[in-house]
Amino acid sequence: MEGSTESDTGFCGSPTIVQVFQKVFAELIGTYFLVFAGCCSVVLNNSEKTKGVITLPGVALVWGFTVTILAYSLGHVSGAHLNPAVTLSLAIYRRFPFKMVPLYFIAQILGSFLASGSLYFLFEIDDNSYFGTRPAGSQVQSLVFELLTTFLLMFVVCAVSTDKRAIGKLGGIAVGMAVIVDVFIAGPVSGASMNPARSLGPALVMNVYTGFWIYIAGPFVGAILGATFYNFIRHTNKPLRDIASNSKILKVASMSSFP
Repeated sequence: MEGSTESDTGFCGSPTIVQVFQKVFAELIGTYFLVFAGCCSVVLNNSEKTKGVITLPGVALVWGFTVTILAYSLGHVSGAHLNPAVTLSLAIYRRFPFKMVPLYFIAQILGSFLASGSLYFLFEIDDNSYFGTRPAGSQVQSLVFELLTTFLLMFVVCAVSTDKRAIGKLGGIAVGMAVIVDVFIAGPVSGASMNPARSLGPALVMNVYTGFWIYIAGPFVGAILGATFYNFIRHTNKPLRDIASNSKILKVASMSSFP
């Protein structure tokens, strides 16, 4: 019999509701495996039984490869943000609906929490094998590293996922490589979180909040700045005066430099 059925017309049968659920669930699954795989490499590298078996380059590769795998697996479903800072930055620049931001935040944080709980259950975690993020040096130093590394990550994300001139098929590889570079340079200093959800999950499970504010402020500020700077250099066919009419910063620049 043709026509809509009861299941099609019900609330849960709405195509829009189903798509929202799929996106949110994809973010939960993706964040779970990102945190599980990445943090598992940290545990294996620092625990007494397997200390040094993976090394810093290995940890960096695990994080980067996992991001690449998930980008290609889930990018077409949810965008594979896996990071509240990325989600908020894309929403600010109208590349993602604001109404979805709270749902993505919940999914990302829950995914990180579940992954952290899984690792806590599977391994004997002590202070040396703690897989969360804590400043190795001063808090200011770690804050700067978190800001800069997240800036680079978001800059690359904007370039490969929001600019039509970029080679979209290589986007996942570019983002994964950015993560690898970031972990190499910031891992020994701040833990290279770049992701508030990644830091919050282990902190909640292990009840460790040393310098936690760094891993909230640094990634959010860095991601917003990265998106802002890429948006500034994005190619456009519009003349400068049209751009300036929608931007106070450019308006001031045009008034002072282009009489």
